[in-house]
Amino acid sequence: MQNNKKLIAGNWKMNGGLAANAALLDGILAGLGTPGCDVAVCVPAPYLAQVGERVQGTAVALGAQDVSAHRQGAYTGEVSGAMLGDFGVRYVLVGHSERRQYHAETDATVAAKAVAALDAGLTPVVCIGETLAEREAGDTAAVVGRQLAAVLSALGERAAQIVVAYEPVWAIGTGRTATPEQAQAVHADLRAQLAAADAATVRVLYGGSMNAINAAELLGQPDIDGGLIGGASLKAPDFLAIVGAASA
Repeated sequence: MQNNKKLIAGNWKMNGGLAANAALLDGILAGLGTPGCDVAVCVPAPYLAQVGERVQGTAVALGAQDVSAHRQGAYTGEVSGAMLGDFGVRYVLVGHSERRQYHAETDATVAAKAVAALDAGLTPVVCIGETLAEREAGDTAAVVGRQLAAVLSALGERAAQIVVAYEPVWAIGTGRTATPEQAQAVHADLRAQLAAADAATVRVLYGGSMNAINAAELLGQPDIDGGLIGGASLKAPDFLAIVGAASA
């Protein structure tokens, strides 16, 4: 563990509604108390105002799920870092595997978005990970190393200001999870790569189907600094259980 506190960030993906969000947040905040870790929720853009207002003054930080690489202009449908900042957003996901897969985001695109986030005063959560085919071919280290290198190169001296989330694509929404040993091995490689870029203090989260049952064992690994939580972040008891594991 290279940072004083772990970070548990929920990724709601394209889920939610005004009533459902209110109920979920009420449940989380009612059971949260004073956590021993940092907590954030990354919510769909239309709900940033609602969620931001509800978590203001609490231990929950507001996160967004994407950011434009552009500051402003004729980019219909995109949301700039400055716009996110207006709503009190602190964290923003960049390069999530679903963005890479469904929106053809390249390493260069992800790097540009990380730069744009930092320029706007936001903390980018840079997502990296390999597919099942890449893992079975023995290419995990090469793939995640390449993805991270693109961002580190673009950021230069600002590299230490990011968060990294390792999310093996084969373990997202599939019910499959990397074993603690598999996850730790990749995290250790990423830590060494970050250290070489004078960014050893960057938190490296695990983002592959972490849940209330497996969180404690995963979070007990020396180089796993928290979790990027998908499905379990939509259920207050499960999310709170993971926060509890990270706070232990």
